[in-house]
Amino acid sequence: MSRLIKVAVDAMGGDNAPAEIVKGAVKALGASEELFIFLVGDETRIRQVLKKANYPQDRLEVVPASEQIEMSEHPVNAIRRKKDSSMVVAMRLVKDGKADAFLSAGNSGAVLVGGIAIIGKLRGIDRTPFGAMVPCAKGATLLLDSGANVDVRASHLCQFARLGTLYLKHAVGIADPTVGIMNIGAEEEKGNALVQEAIPLLKAEEGIHFIGSVEARDIPQSAADIVVCDGFAGNIFLKTYEGTSKLLMHIIKSMLVSSFKMKLGALLIKGGLKQTLAKFDAAEHGGAPLLGCKELVIKCHGNATAKEIKNACMQCLSYVKNDVTGIIRSNMGTAAQKEE
Repeated sequence: MSRLIKVAVDAMGGDNAPAEIVKGAVKALGASEELFIFLVGDETRIRQVLKKANYPQDRLEVVPASEQIEMSEHPVNAIRRKKDSSMVVAMRLVKDGKADAFLSAGNSGAVLVGGIAIIGKLRGIDRTPFGAMVPCAKGATLLLDSGANVDVRASHLCQFARLGTLYLKHAVGIADPTVGIMNIGAEEEKGNALVQEAIPLLKAEEGIHFIGSVEARDIPQSAADIVVCDGFAGNIFLKTYEGTSKLLMHIIKSMLVSSFKMKLGALLIKGGLKQTLAKFDAAEHGGAPLLGCKELVIKCHGNATAKEIKNACMQCLSYVKNDVTGIIRSNMGTAAQKEE
């Protein structure tokens, strides 16, 4: 057997911790014999969940942590003061080389701060963006940045495009991913100062397949494999999209049980409907990688269920096996040397 890929999981992060986090980790272990998982957090509560689970005990270790970072806490203060929090302890496992990747559904700001301060940025990276996979007609679109950096420069968007291209090529398997910039129109003369400055830079950027401006309404139609934007616009788009998707699912489900005829019809289309709706379930794509760190950092939704955690663990497996960090380090480092 090849070496085990070790993932440090913040078992106390998120609205559904630790139950859903632990269940997701166990599902991941069942899905791949190449995974080893550290569950970091309140040992008593974690083991209470594990008592009801069937898992390979030689590929799971509970690492005690006496504190946890709440969703409402100030990120910098939390990382600095809570040295024995599940998030910090899990990140240290990666920092010290005991784990290959970090995963959390906890405080997004703390994941960002800890990812940079504890695990560290790669040389040549100015900003580390969150890369959320947005479900769309032909699979998913990588949205960079989806919330890590609310204010960016045009040069940062170019870095995001390169990071996203390397990630999709080597972790997801898309040979020549297309890149678009989020804009209020397809015409080049449209957009704010950031977009206007970034477009010619993206056109000149080597190693990416830039296709121009993409309107937000066209992203669900798979307008581009990668869409770059500042984290403020990206996060607003992402949450609006997720909220709309949930509303539509609720409306559809309510309609299908509204009468006897509708229930009968629902039975006839149940299989196809379930398959179709699954395509627009963000949990199917795992979490959002914080691209540009020295090792893999994955942020899941705050309300992540076991399915999302399991898929995020599998995401870590693919990323590490394909040495995406090494590829990014090599490519971005080379660019940094050229600039010098």
